[in-house]
Amino acid sequence: MKTIIEPLEGNKVKLSVELDESEFGTAIEAAFRKISREVRIPGFRPGKAPRKLVEARVGLDVARQEAIRDALPGYYERALRENDIEPIAAPEIDITSTDEDATMAFDAVVEVMPTVSVAGYGGLRVVLPSLTITEEEVDARVDRTRDQFAELVTVSRPAHDGDNVSIDRKVTQGDETLFAADDELYEVGNGRFGPEMDDQLRGAKAGDILKFDVHHDQVGEVSFSILVKEVREKILPEVTDEWVGEASEFDTVDELRAKYRQELDAVRRLEAAMQVRDKVVEALVELVDEEITEALVGPEMERRLRSLSHRLSHQGVDIAGFLQTLGESQDQFVAELRTEATNAVKADLALRAVADLEGVEVLEEEVEQEIVDLARQRKKNPAAVRKELENEDQLPAVRSGIRKTKALEWLIAHTEFVDEEGQVIDRSQLTAPTFDSPAPEVEAGSAAEETE
Repeated sequence: MKTIIEPLEGNKVKLSVELDESEFGTAIEAAFRKISREVRIPGFRPGKAPRKLVEARVGLDVARQEAIRDALPGYYERALRENDIEPIAAPEIDITSTDEDATMAFDAVVEVMPTVSVAGYGGLRVVLPSLTITEEEVDARVDRTRDQFAELVTVSRPAHDGDNVSIDRKVTQGDETLFAADDELYEVGNGRFGPEMDDQLRGAKAGDILKFDVHHDQVGEVSFSILVKEVREKILPEVTDEWVGEASEFDTVDELRAKYRQELDAVRRLEAAMQVRDKVVEALVELVDEEITEALVGPEMERRLRSLSHRLSHQGVDIAGFLQTLGESQDQFVAELRTEATNAVKADLALRAVADLEGVEVLEEEVEQEIVDLARQRKKNPAAVRKELENEDQLPAVRSGIRKTKALEWLIAHTEFVDEEGQVIDRSQLTAPTFDSPAPEVEAGSAAEETE
């Protein structure tokens, strides 16, 4: 098979494909075998009649058209593979040979994966949160512990944020009581029941009766009736060695503060490390000025919408209900979805460009390791997973994914990380820390892997 490639405008190429006589002859033979199973020839069972008799009955032209219909998709796919062309839309096929020709030829015009410019990719500068833990942050962490040991003292003054109030609360809608509770203890300012309730309780004193209406998107307007019984001030314990000995496993305030500083430092480093990949990709996307074709953005939008719909369906929610909860219109949602999809496509194309510029190659052992990892996830044999990937023609996608990952790793290694004040961050700090005791509670993911 001979293929000539001609670049066209609009990020398209034309593949002019010509088969030699023997190749197309094989397709003709297969077509006659197929036709012989459908045509009745006296004296022969279906599929057993000689080709000459079948050809005499239906004609060569019929077999030729059958061969083209059956074999052309395979010829097209082969031309793409042999010339390393990645289409992003369906082709426009034009058969250029005639019925009198012994062989077959066709043109395929197809839109292909575009290339983008990433000028400056080797000097990215990414801003991350400062890794420095301040004394104020340690103070706040200590105060959280003090809050757990606070004493509530009844006071006669009006309530303000941080006070706890003892209340009787009733919520109604028309003549129907939706909720009623006595002797509730509520901390003013925590927003648990909406800002309207906090606004009413600020400045309230024992004995006050508060009545107000609140509108809820789901149930409409409801009425609150609240009797304030007591206002209780929160008295925090003094920070002393004695209190630390009672409240923790440490003996001194300095030991407690040192421990909290270590935990805050660990969390800060984990948070920064978890942002590294996303921030680097965002900086790379900023370099892409080209307009992205709808042939890529549209399918990415559809993929994201399917994924969201699938997740929502497990929660018994549809897209309309989801938008109502967000308070967004359909137009706003579609605009945001388009922006996200466009940036995702830009990131993909930009990483491909970096891989090309840096000559990133994928080793066969890397492909094998990826297959092993997929097999582990799917709880299957690696050989079976490889076979599935081959049958679905997904191995090129696996290699492409590995190549883009390696390009991103190159970018991370060559990116300068700074804090909000422009101070350079030591990249050795952007790894998961080790702990002498249980790590602080934080969703760390694979932060260490993301920056190594």
